[in-house]
Amino acid sequence: MKRLAVLLLSLLMLTGCAGLPQTSANKQYTATFLELFDTVTTVVGQAESKEAFEKNAYAIRDELQIYHQLFDIYEEYPGINNLKTVNDQAGIAPVKVDSRILQMLLDCKRYYDTTDGRVNVAMGRVLQLWHEARESGINDPQNAALPDAAALEEAAKHTDIRMLILDEEASTVYLSDPEMRLDVGAIAKGWAAQKVAENAPKGLLLSVGGNVCATGPKDAKGTPWVVGIQNPAGGENYLHTLAVTGGCVVTSGDYQRAYMVEGKVYHHIIDPDTRYPSDYWRSVTVVCRDSGLADALSTALFLLPREAGQALLEQWNAEAMWVDAAGNRFYSPGFSALIRT
Repeated sequence: MKRLAVLLLSLLMLTGCAGLPQTSANKQYTATFLELFDTVTTVVGQAESKEAFEKNAYAIRDELQIYHQLFDIYEEYPGINNLKTVNDQAGIAPVKVDSRILQMLLDCKRYYDTTDGRVNVAMGRVLQLWHEARESGINDPQNAALPDAAALEEAAKHTDIRMLILDEEASTVYLSDPEMRLDVGAIAKGWAAQKVAENAPKGLLLSVGGNVCATGPKDAKGTPWVVGIQNPAGGENYLHTLAVTGGCVVTSGDYQRAYMVEGKVYHHIIDPDTRYPSDYWRSVTVVCRDSGLADALSTALFLLPREAGQALLEQWNAEAMWVDAAGNRFYSPGFSALIRT
């Protein structure tokens, strides 16, 4: 699955417990998986043995694998009606889907409403044009080009989320516009990480491509995890490290999945109003209780001026840090309490 944004690195200064008693015999273990959501997934915690830790880590991997297949818009899987199936059946017939797809799309509609359309999973046609141009430009920089403006304008005519028809009783999804396509890249990874974290043992830190979820403090004393926020300008130093005992940290930024055309960098976070990359911010980091919500908020805040973003944060009891093109940092009122360094 091609994922669009969430660009956070975690500092693995971790000594947590993987749902086991905290004893002096516990050791720290890390498991890394590369096949999920086109990104790196890391699970860190302590356990009495490598085998005990791996039992938890591989259970998390297996659950994420299910979400990866369900939410994939590029690949088919035997015996599964996934979002590619839904896209392929646009304008043809409703598709009976797993309840997890239906619930995620119901949440996506809710995020669309709360962000005034800034987070719109019905923008698949527009995002597909940018994806194709970006991949071509990365593979052949000398001939890198923007998507055709007329094609973008035409694609934007097929992004009305009201054409996404969800039938909860029948558990079906139908795109009534035959030219519409879903792209859940702004939500799916965070949404899946949240659901998996809710079922995981306490005392783990889960990072799915930078969607960082803490399943509780890292020891019985309530010691927080330490999570680092990447500098969008590059370099090895973090902008800040945050102390986190639960909830999620998610960043949207312009410094990955980008390419250059005639000396200008074009990133992947597309403003639905202009159909081009937004230039308000270089990165936005959101801290809140739910990773799917944090995904939606970080994308929305990236596409909004700070005052509008702050108003949105207050609706959801979330905190954020914005970084502009000059490297200036701006904080929501409660963010400073989370900063460790």
